[in-house]
Amino acid sequence: MIRDARILVTGATGEVAQPLIRHLAADNEVWGAARFADPAGADKVRALGARPVQVDVGSGDLSALPDNFTYVLHLAFHRGGATDYDGAVRINGEGTGHVLHHCRKARAALVMSSGAVYSAVDDPHAYPAEDSPIGNALTPWSPTSGMAKVAQEAVARFCARAFNLPVVIPRLNTVYGQSPRFLPTMHMDSIMAGREIAARWDPNPHHPIHTDDLCGQLEAMLDAASTPATVVNWGGDEVVTLQEWCAMVGEWSGKAVRINTVPVPGTTRTGGSDQTRRRAITGPATVRFAQGYRRLFDQRHGAAIGLAD
Repeated sequence: MIRDARILVTGATGEVAQPLIRHLAADNEVWGAARFADPAGADKVRALGARPVQVDVGSGDLSALPDNFTYVLHLAFHRGGATDYDGAVRINGEGTGHVLHHCRKARAALVMSSGAVYSAVDDPHAYPAEDSPIGNALTPWSPTSGMAKVAQEAVARFCARAFNLPVVIPRLNTVYGQSPRFLPTMHMDSIMAGREIAARWDPNPHHPIHTDDLCGQLEAMLDAASTPATVVNWGGDEVVTLQEWCAMVGEWSGKAVRINTVPVPGTTRTGGSDQTRRRAITGPATVRFAQGYRRLFDQRHGAAIGLAD
């Protein structure tokens, strides 16, 4: 267990950052850095047990932060507009360089990437491994995401070598948990509200990971940081399709499930990724999807179907 460490978490208001901050703040000094465009964000980070600090990583001015962090979790990410490719490279690529240069004395740094870096595949069950082709897939809801993450990874890999800084670059898969912005949670809430679910392909498999497992595997991920950087997919052990998790909600609630599948050329047919390397680093996941998703359903919607007061 990580204890008595000084830890920087960038992108502190993000959906993935918040459960990690809560987990770490119980035994460590955690600094939560973000732009805090909404002042309420600082209060949320403070409530998690961290010290909020207003920082724009793309500017390069990190003078508000000390430079003696034990660990760095660089989770900040800028999607920008559909055509803001320059901003995506500057904030995500150059911003990563600014953060890792400032914190180059750290014991280890985790730079969060995404499965969005992988090139499109036609077989939904061809789960890309860490050495699979990257950089050639359309992400229609965020066209700059894939290339921004490739830029971020390249800078992080350079920094690991240039500063002799151990770095791990997890390529995050589908996360689920209490946040309404996680994809399986969004679909759960949409079905309960009677809304249609949009899908690009059928089937659309994923390797979903619960936020409890993100927290439980974090120390092992940081221990895997190295020079040159370690690249690893980060998802769950089970393959679950979008269609399957929607069907679960329909079964539990009695609600109709309406999925509108509209194929989008140029997009990958899989949301999954090969978890072999990750399992060697972290061991198996502890939360089974059906159990974790059912628990989440009961927490969010149990009252609506008479399971809770």
